[in-house]
Amino acid sequence: MPYLGSEDTVRELRRALSNPNVQSDQLRYRNTVLRVLRAMSQGVDVSGLFSEMVKACATVDIVQKKLVYVFLCSYATLNPELSLLVINTLRKDCQDPNPMVRSLALRNMTNLRLPSLVEYVEQPLTAGLRDRAACVRRVAVLGWAKLHNVQPDSEIDGAVVNELYSLLRDPDPVVMVNCLRALEEILKEEGGVAINKPISHHLLNRMKECDVWGQCDILRILQRYRPQSEDELFDILSLLDTSLVSPHPPVMAATLSLFLSLCSVLPAVSLAALERVHGPLLAACGSTSREMRFTALCHIQLLLRSLPGLMGAHYKRFFCGYAEPAYIKQRKMQVLVELVNDENVAMLLDELKGYCTDVNTDTAQAAISAIAVVQTMRDLVWVCPQCNDTVCLALEGCEETLQDSQGRQALLWLLGVYGERVSSAPYTLEGFIDRVRSEASLGVKMELLTATMRLFLCRPAETQDMLGRLLHYCIEEESNMCIRDQALLYYRLLHCGIDETRKVLQGRRSDPSLGVLIGRSAEPISQWAHSFNTLEPLREGAIETESASRGSPEHVTFNPKPNTNLTDTLSCSPTEKLSSGQSFMTIFSGEGQIQRA
Repeated sequence: MPYLGSEDTVRELRRALSNPNVQSDQLRYRNTVLRVLRAMSQGVDVSGLFSEMVKACATVDIVQKKLVYVFLCSYATLNPELSLLVINTLRKDCQDPNPMVRSLALRNMTNLRLPSLVEYVEQPLTAGLRDRAACVRRVAVLGWAKLHNVQPDSEIDGAVVNELYSLLRDPDPVVMVNCLRALEEILKEEGGVAINKPISHHLLNRMKECDVWGQCDILRILQRYRPQSEDELFDILSLLDTSLVSPHPPVMAATLSLFLSLCSVLPAVSLAALERVHGPLLAACGSTSREMRFTALCHIQLLLRSLPGLMGAHYKRFFCGYAEPAYIKQRKMQVLVELVNDENVAMLLDELKGYCTDVNTDTAQAAISAIAVVQTMRDLVWVCPQCNDTVCLALEGCEETLQDSQGRQALLWLLGVYGERVSSAPYTLEGFIDRVRSEASLGVKMELLTATMRLFLCRPAETQDMLGRLLHYCIEEESNMCIRDQALLYYRLLHCGIDETRKVLQGRRSDPSLGVLIGRSAEPISQWAHSFNTLEPLREGAIETESASRGSPEHVTFNPKPNTNLTDTLSCSPTEKLSSGQSFMTIFSGEGQIQRA
């Protein structure tokens, strides 16, 4: 056989397809058609064989018909005029006594997707809706959706829409689900299929007959329906009860999403539903599919926002396996942090300690962050001002034990904000400044600038010289433009006066109304119910990781109290005052204006 891709290949295939001896031998004819499909799959342009392949579809061999139809649907848009030649054969096949041939002809007639053929397709599709064979009705129903997709601006006959609604009561469950999908597509601009009480109850009663994806479609569409009474609501919840603990995770997730939608005004019922699904979610975490495991972990994190202790007794199920991918390990560690309590804290720390030597650096860094003492102290003084004195005493000398950049950023933030209480703060910062040329982390350099500026405002005599050296390096020698611009901003800000600098840099440190936090407080389910069973939980982990790597807690968004004046928010308690006429080189880091949650 000639080299594939050459003109000789197409020429030889044309001769074989036109050879009467080949056409008279059914097996040879089918094998020749198969060679055409093989050449097409390997990238050879065989569109020139379109007319020969049209002739080849006039056969009683169903296998050959399927092969020819694959070819015709692939090249129909390149040969719209020649595609008319196949319509007569397809319309004839739509009346074949074999239901497989009828369904095959209908499916490929709509797969041609040519606007010029729509008028020839409507009549066979209408007849297909009333066909005695379920497989033909399944294809005909979806065919109307494809037809609408080919000409979205054209209006579908109201009689067809009514017939599709009537087929929702078809004895075949696949036809019923296909009708829902077709009506969703056809009535998209009107909000999709209209769901009333009879339709909703009919769908709920027949849902068990459908496959997994059919059940998911029904559950998704039923979220539009609102029960007319409390009795009807609980009747619906009773019908959904078995699906709530379905062994199929997609069905369980869709059912819980519908539960939360229906019970938005019944928080006790919603919480009970969350408790019931923890078993199927744990089972999904042990799935052989990595994607399923990751999705289950993301949704477990959502549930823990409203029921922090839901998985507490099963924390060992979230221990990382050696062969698991890094993204699953990191998500499991996020869940483990949520499950820490007085009983399991020692075991969880030992487990996380083992992950610190993981071959994947991101996983090891995530484990270190989960147990990082300095970062914990930074967050503690932010949310719990009563702990400030204790934390400040623990800061002495801890810079020698820090190994990662996030820990150094946390220490610098603490020294900048509470430097007046730490006697060794200027000397610790001076060590960082002396090593600034060898510092590889952009975040550490940015935090060092801000911390030195803040310490200068409260301890100017000890800090003035080192601040000058740091700003000179950042402005004159630093290659990173972000650090250079921040240093220039500090420099220009100090020229505006010390009082203005203090207003910008010495923002509110924490909310004194907050007390000691023991674990995460439970959130209302309504805050996250809309994102359950969507892609949103899968994206949240990346956002949280990015936020955690920024160092200062001031980088986290904060919703200020109503009627709070920005000047009051940025003001701070009095510190050791400098003359307002003094100025020095500084730049505004922006942290004082960024608000915290």
